[in-house]
Amino acid sequence: MQTNHQQLLIQRIDIHPTHTYGTFKLRRGRPFPFGTTLVPGGVNFSIFSSHAKSCTLVLFKKHEPEPMAEIPFPEEFRIGNVFSMVVFNLDYENIEYGYRMNGPYNPKQGHWFDATKILLDPYARIIGGRDIWGETPDYSNTYQHRARLAFDDFDWEDDRALEISPEDLIIYEMHVLSFTRHPSSLVKHPGTFAGIREKIPYLKELGINCVELMPIFEFDEFEHSRLNPVTGKMLLNYWGYSTVGFFAPKAGYAATGKLGMQVDEFKALVKLLHKNGIEVILDVVFNHTAEGNEYGPTISFRGIDNKTYYMLTPEGYYFNFSGCGNTLNCNNPIVRNMVLDCLRYWVAEYHIDGFRFDLASILGRDPSGVPLANPPLLESLAFDPILAKCKLIAEAWDAGGLYQVGSFPAFGRWMEWNGKYRDAIRNFLKGNLGLVGEMAQRLQGSPDLYAWADRGPTTSINFITCHDGFTLADLVSYNRKHNKANGENNQDGTNDNYSWNCGWEGQCDDPKIKSLRQQQMKNAVAMLMVSQGIPMILMGDEVGRTQDGNNNTYCHDNELNWLDWSLLTSNGELFRFFKHCIAFRKAHPVLRNRYHFRNVDYVGSGYTDITWHGTQAWNPDWSGHSRILAFMLCGKHAKEGTVTDNYIYVAMNMDLQGHWFEIPGLPEEEMQWHVFANTSMIPPEDVWEPGTEPVLVEQRQFLLGSRSVTILVGR
Repeated sequence: MQTNHQQLLIQRIDIHPTHTYGTFKLRRGRPFPFGTTLVPGGVNFSIFSSHAKSCTLVLFKKHEPEPMAEIPFPEEFRIGNVFSMVVFNLDYENIEYGYRMNGPYNPKQGHWFDATKILLDPYARIIGGRDIWGETPDYSNTYQHRARLAFDDFDWEDDRALEISPEDLIIYEMHVLSFTRHPSSLVKHPGTFAGIREKIPYLKELGINCVELMPIFEFDEFEHSRLNPVTGKMLLNYWGYSTVGFFAPKAGYAATGKLGMQVDEFKALVKLLHKNGIEVILDVVFNHTAEGNEYGPTISFRGIDNKTYYMLTPEGYYFNFSGCGNTLNCNNPIVRNMVLDCLRYWVAEYHIDGFRFDLASILGRDPSGVPLANPPLLESLAFDPILAKCKLIAEAWDAGGLYQVGSFPAFGRWMEWNGKYRDAIRNFLKGNLGLVGEMAQRLQGSPDLYAWADRGPTTSINFITCHDGFTLADLVSYNRKHNKANGENNQDGTNDNYSWNCGWEGQCDDPKIKSLRQQQMKNAVAMLMVSQGIPMILMGDEVGRTQDGNNNTYCHDNELNWLDWSLLTSNGELFRFFKHCIAFRKAHPVLRNRYHFRNVDYVGSGYTDITWHGTQAWNPDWSGHSRILAFMLCGKHAKEGTVTDNYIYVAMNMDLQGHWFEIPGLPEEEMQWHVFANTSMIPPEDVWEPGTEPVLVEQRQFLLGSRSVTILVGR
């Protein structure tokens, strides 16, 4: 007796093959969606190329060196510029696939077709071939990066994107391998998605509610690999800013990657992070691919439709606004749709909360490289219905000289890595003159950059350090970069670090210098956590992680990048300061406003929302020789007066000597100032757990030491 399912299959016309090729049964496919889709009885393959004359599907048994079949797409299976067909009765869990494209080979006209090469599907959701991190590839393999089928059958239960309000975010930028790869991490699977799961309690203790993962899309760590001429050790593409496939998580980052289970392992990580109240933002690289310039490998896009996917000069060369050999042609409608499809997929299937776009200014260039006033891709991302609740963060510059911090086309949605915040804080920490006016802007969420465009403080991602540059410990320990270990004669990495070594270059045993460095790191995080906007800290800064003065560790799979977890013990003092500063920010909504200060009293408290001070209350010193700035926030104006908070007073003295500060009076007689932090004090009196702050002995004035920050709370 036939089951209902069998009866349904008999009734369906589209499950019957219409063509055969050898032993394979075929049918015209559906052109959308691109990539592979499981359909009744088979697999739908769909791929676009506007210039290919013909296309062949190449099928492998998993891990086998030679194809098991090559099936040309019948001409009648082509719809417009899309080749699509259903192949029936495939053992789809045990196959890999690629394509051969036949078309003109004329690089001067932008065409690089070569039917001898097997090409990766741009929409591949799993990519094999680099299944185990750091395992040397077999370069004799004719198909290095192998597309596989993914099965979106993960049990998410009731999980969804968290949608934490932007002003409440505390972002922690991390590298998946580096976070747990060091032996001191003591996790079961070091350097993997699974390893991060074991460290979630640590993130919660620190106070993090959002992790920003450096690139996890499939890339080739052996791209441009070479031996270090000094040490003889292999240098790799460690950071991964060179995408091979935009839809596939990095297999080498998964403990189960060798089993092809990287999709489920990453989803399990996201699910557990969400369960613990932590959002996930992905650092995505749509500005270029791993295929490089004219001398780079043909992996996918170049062989499928080079002229569509890349920005080309009239002579057929690659524009290089990325600094990495090529530039993806993101405002071509086909490429724009691929980016949208990709991000929608990660949001829908991986429950990702947001994206940080590497060198995002490239996304606003037209096919010839000219910056657009209203870039179609940026507008599409801003108004896409599936991405509507996502955080969209731009690195608002590119390697071609386009710098758009404060002017990035935002469409009311885009946030920015605020490079001007980073530079101002670093220079003020050093004690440079002429910065108090700019510091006032940066501490308020940079209204000079964003208020004119009706963008609030949460437009500004405030950071002092990130993966690209010095760590916080190195920022206060080195005057110049020390990148010789990269094997590039110290020519790589920026020279504009705005750092100060506190009197000695590098590691030092002098107690005074070590103490000053600790104090400077505390000053930095104190300023960061009282700034309006969204704070981001770099992995390991909370325990003083060093890269030995290397400000461009992109190629090192070693202790230069790994987080040494023993620092949590040896530098627990700094961790405690970070933890309490983060908790203080969370405890005070007046530090997390959605809108810029108005500099007026709009709630009738007797004080404006923010007031500025110097060593004398109500009398800031805006002169060019000042290194001193203080401000007070009226808690009754917290979040536009929707909630009530305490008063917060912050005094910053970057001068070479201590100064007495007169404190502004509180509005009610029974109110008193309490000391939350004073970076010039010896632990444990440098910082207090929020809610336990002691009363300031002298309520009218206090002495603030040199290069110090004090934070008071009035209640």
